[in-house]
Amino acid sequence: MTEANLPPLRAAIIPVTPLQQNCTLLWCTRTNKAAFVDPGGDLDRLKAAAEQHGVELEKILLTHGHIDHCGEAGTLAKELGLPIEGPHEADRFWISRLEDDGRNYGVAGKVFEPDRWLGDGETVTVGDLVLDVIHCPGHTPGHVVFYHAPSKLAIVGDVLFQGSIGRTDFPMGNHQDLLDAITHKLWPLGGDTTFLPGHGPPSTFAHERANNPFVGDRAMAG
Repeated sequence: MTEANLPPLRAAIIPVTPLQQNCTLLWCTRTNKAAFVDPGGDLDRLKAAAEQHGVELEKILLTHGHIDHCGEAGTLAKELGLPIEGPHEADRFWISRLEDDGRNYGVAGKVFEPDRWLGDGETVTVGDLVLDVIHCPGHTPGHVVFYHAPSKLAIVGDVLFQGSIGRTDFPMGNHQDLLDAITHKLWPLGGDTTFLPGHGPPSTFAHERANNPFVGDRAMAG
């Protein structure tokens, strides 16, 4: 594939922690600048993946404050001198308890302060890539989704999965908020949008609207 035909964005999924959370390494093919989205743990594996792909890490992006998504984000940021952007500040509650949650789940966790909290409608950059920030509360109050419109790609954390949706029985979860976020903020991005969830395989919004038993069109019509 010639450079002119390269897609602007490439992504690799690296499952981390005993909870098998999908950390995404995404990079701009023109500049080779990269970001980790939700580097929750297994830092040696993540650093090896970045080296394998030959990319230059620029920052860390976070969808939300749960231990498997960001437990070791602060440690990685300090080691590599990277800024952390995200999640929405409503997840400060979750980030403040990372060490306690880490002990409960057997996952390393260290409290940190993001360099930038993110709000709905803002953007983040990775190299020349510009990703939209979409606030999607429900699983946690400060959960955000990253969407790259030219690639029709969304990184949705634990909002939506293939065949399922995020849990809302954790503190500050809200089931109706989650349903509203999916149907009012994600579905309008288009059925041809591929999404990378926080756990399990990728899917498309069209597939979930047709088949998801929790938030598909038939379920919502009921």
